[in-house]
Amino acid sequence: MFKNITPSLSSPSEAGDVRSSAFNVGEPLRQPRSSPPISAASQLVHNSTSGTALISPDSLVKNSKLSAAAPEFIPSGYASYQDDVYSDGSEGQYPEATLDDFVHDFVSILTSSPGSFESEIDYITDTLNSWVNTEEILKELVELIYVQSTSIPNFAYTGARICNHLSQHIRISPPNGNFRQLLLVRCHTEFDQKDRAVRADKETQKKFHSYVLFLGELYLNLEVKTRNGTMGRADVLLGALKDLMNTLFSHPDDPNLICAVKLLKLCGSVLEDTWKERQKPDMSEIIKKIQEVVLDANCSRDVRQMLLKLVELRSSNWGRVHAASVLRDATPDNDPNYFMNEPTFYTTDGTPFTAADPDYSEKYQEILDREDYFPDTCEENGTESFCGEEDEMDPEMEEAFERFCMESESRERK
Repeated sequence: MFKNITPSLSSPSEAGDVRSSAFNVGEPLRQPRSSPPISAASQLVHNSTSGTALISPDSLVKNSKLSAAAPEFIPSGYASYQDDVYSDGSEGQYPEATLDDFVHDFVSILTSSPGSFESEIDYITDTLNSWVNTEEILKELVELIYVQSTSIPNFAYTGARICNHLSQHIRISPPNGNFRQLLLVRCHTEFDQKDRAVRADKETQKKFHSYVLFLGELYLNLEVKTRNGTMGRADVLLGALKDLMNTLFSHPDDPNLICAVKLLKLCGSVLEDTWKERQKPDMSEIIKKIQEVVLDANCSRDVRQMLLKLVELRSSNWGRVHAASVLRDATPDNDPNYFMNEPTFYTTDGTPFTAADPDYSEKYQEILDREDYFPDTCEENGTESFCGEEDEMDPEMEEAFERFCMESESRERK
């Protein structure tokens, strides 16, 4: 790629003259005006090159003023890395973690991987037990978990499970209340603001609705000891949820109604079962209010449709399957879902039919009688295949395949 740019030479002597001129160092460079002092080692090198008497190494060591015991030399203005890391006076490589950091860490883990709750909760509880040793720290823990459970989308369920586990396993129990009692006090503080929050701006309403749904999850998951010593749900939350729904329906705009629908879909069946056991018509009263809202409230069409679907859901026992004893007595006449999971068949003319069809037996027998419905199969090398199946192509298929290959080759050559 590169051309030979060496000039042609007529004789060896001429070549020698060229080499001497090309590598001639010329006159020595001028010394700088202020040159550094020449050390003993530099003087030794200088003398060895100039041919003067050499200075022996023993004399260099003898006359040296260097000492191995001299203090470490640090240039002025130098800031060490450790000074930057530990400028706050803390000891250790990293700043000390706080309870806030730990709560955010395990909440982040459980948010991204909710299925790891069972494997992580024991470690979380043990760490918190070693951390929470005063009433103030316990109150801080309650506040942190409450804020995370009501501010992170779709974390209310996991947050309620955390609260239930910690209420049973946090060892510290100050005179002013244990974890569960402090949590309920915190929820009651928000409950007192319901009348203002339901009519506030959108951001305040959004926070209030998150609180309502978290309280519903807490009612379903928080276990407390009943009077007979068994574990049951917190009755104090039952009355609170009813009051919250009445508050939402008292100001029936779209966000409040949507929140009420979500709450009833979440725990409406459990609430009604509890009220029925205590012979209270509370759910019927709520459904009546929903019907009044559908007729009178100035809500959007979509929200009105959601309310109607909710009333329909409640009329079907909240979509729950009947008990096993009822299933055994179910017949096509008394259970509209009797044939729900039955397969669909097709007649020769393509008409679909199921087990609910009156002519099901006759049509199904016709299918079984068709000779080509279940083709004969045979096993070959441990696998099932159709008998008489040929691996080779017929002549027309072979000719078409060869033509395709030739056309493909011709296109590639172009």
